[in-house]
Amino acid sequence: MTTYGTIPTSSGGTNVEFISRAKERLKSGLATRRPWKEMFNLRSINLPSGFKDAIGRIRTNIAYLSMNYAIVVLFILLLSLLWHPISLIVFIIMMVGWLFLYFLRDEPLVLFGRTIGDRVVLIVLSVVTIVLLLLTHATSNILASLLIGVVLVLIHAALRKTDDLFLDEKAAGTGGLLSGATSSKGRA
Repeated sequence: MTTYGTIPTSSGGTNVEFISRAKERLKSGLATRRPWKEMFNLRSINLPSGFKDAIGRIRTNIAYLSMNYAIVVLFILLLSLLWHPISLIVFIIMMVGWLFLYFLRDEPLVLFGRTIGDRVVLIVLSVVTIVLLLLTHATSNILASLLIGVVLVLIHAALRKTDDLFLDEKAAGTGGLLSGATSSKGRA
């Protein structure tokens, strides 16, 4: 009995479903990324009027441009690891682990019949990533690149005006960094 011309539905269908779900989750995650033109608009750059203004700008810009800032910091980290191939390989392997175990997961992680929460997965992946990268003896490169990335993000966030940013109500109401700026406690 031959089955030429038939399309298998049971074995290949789950892989296609997983790939399409992964694509959708990546698109929704990257949907929070703002256009790069908006981030690097030269008309939006000027010095803050004071320390409070700088802190307010940093809070607002980090909430609004968080995905862009994360991409910038990860790109700087990736560039610093180019001269340490073992660290780069570990970094890429851990990113694949992050994608499958944290970012692209639709269902809770179950290990030995117990459901593992997202916070536990986040903590374990963070610790494992840091430990494995530190074991590759690229500690100074990693720390220097993270420091450079954070400093660049803070400088940009402090210099970029926030007058033209429009946060949606949900993000503004629940944003961890914005909640202190909009609450009555912060006004004294």
